Order: sequence, then structure tokens, then C-alpha cells
Amino acid sequence: MANLSLQHITRPAKENTAETPVLFMFHGYGSNEEDLFSFAQELSEDIYIISVQAPYQLPPYGYAWYAIEFDANGAKWSDDEQARNSRDLMANFITEACDAYSLNAENVTLLGFSQGTILSYAVALSYPEKVKNVIALSGYINKEILVSDYASKNHKDLNFYVSHGTQDQVLPIEWARNAKETLDELQIPYVFEEYPVGHGVAPQNFFSFKNWLEKLV
Repeated sequence: MANLSLQHITRPAKENTAETPVLFMFHGYGSNEEDLFSFAQELSEDIYIISVQAPYQLPPYGYAWYAIEFDANGAKWSDDEQARNSRDLMANFITEACDAYSLNAENVTLLGFSQGTILSYAVALSYPEKVKNVIALSGYINKEILVSDYASKNHKDLNFYVSHGTQDQVLPIEWARNAKETLDELQIPYVFEEYPVGHGVAPQNFFSFKNWLEKLV
């Protein structure tokens, strides 16, 4: 495994060539690179999988893409500056990893969960030339962490699979639904699905995005 700018683990494809598609996994707040990697054994062996650890440590063993704090009134506050920093770390890591592992930089999929999804949206909408597909699980679009000129970029080659739990008490379903307006404005094709679960991925949700992905890569 290459020594790159972000800690990561890999599952190579059955054949690794310059045409091999790559899937980057970005975990949620307080988790680590092992979390989403449990999906890897069920995904196509034609895809090279890289699961990435976020840069900010949360003791005792978790990591975050950016800090989440609560003020004196109990309101939640996110560190958007850290989030923008992670956005650019992720964007640079995509190029770095494709070069290091000799993968197809024009067939890149991002799979995020929660905070990892928020950052996957930010990378894809800010730097659409780096991404082909996005699987956005249990997250939302935070326009404050997109580059200022994102709306003028060319998003025509992007595809999104978006899903969320209707019983999610961490990130309300309404936040996820708001993404549809932005994706429509940018003329990005997407699938949007809701499941009667909380902040997690139901088995049928997994098989749905698996089938969606295998038709595109």
C-alpha cells in the first residue's frame, strides 16, 4: 500500500490496469476507514476500492472530516473552514491515489456516509472533472463548503445515487431532500431513494446502490 497524504486501506480489483475504475469510500463523523470497507467484499471485483481515513482525530479511536461543536444553547455548529480543507485534501488525494495505483482517473466513484457524504458532495460539485459517480448515503449538500464558482462548472458527466432514512434523527430527511433542487439546477442526473430507517444503511439500500453502480462502471 502506497504511503500517501491520507491514511487508507485498499481492495485491489481482480485486474489492475490503467482502465480499472476506482471507488473511494469516505466514512462518517467519529468512525474510521474500516467502517464502510465492510461493503467491499460485496462489490464488483472489477472495481479498485480505497477506503480513506479522515484527517482529524477524535479520541479514543475515531476520526472526523471536520469538527462539530455545540454552543451554550445546544445548537450544533460545524467548522466549515476545516470542511473546506478536507474537501481539498480529498480532491488532491483522488489524483494522488489514481497516479500511485495506476487507476483510471476518468472513472472515479465516491461513496460517502453522513459527514463523508457531505464532503463527497463538496468534492464532486466543486471539482466535477475529478468525479464520475457519487453514492451519497445519509448526508446533505452544504453550499458553504463548495467553491464559490461551483454553479458555473461543467457537471454534465456526473451521476448521483442519493438515499436517506426517513427516521434519521441525526440528519433530518428534509436536509437530504433539499439536494434534489441543487442537482436539478445543475442538470445532474440522480436517483433519490428513502428508506424507513434511522441514520444507517438498510440491506435493500445497499443492494440498490450496488446495482446502480454496476450499471455505470
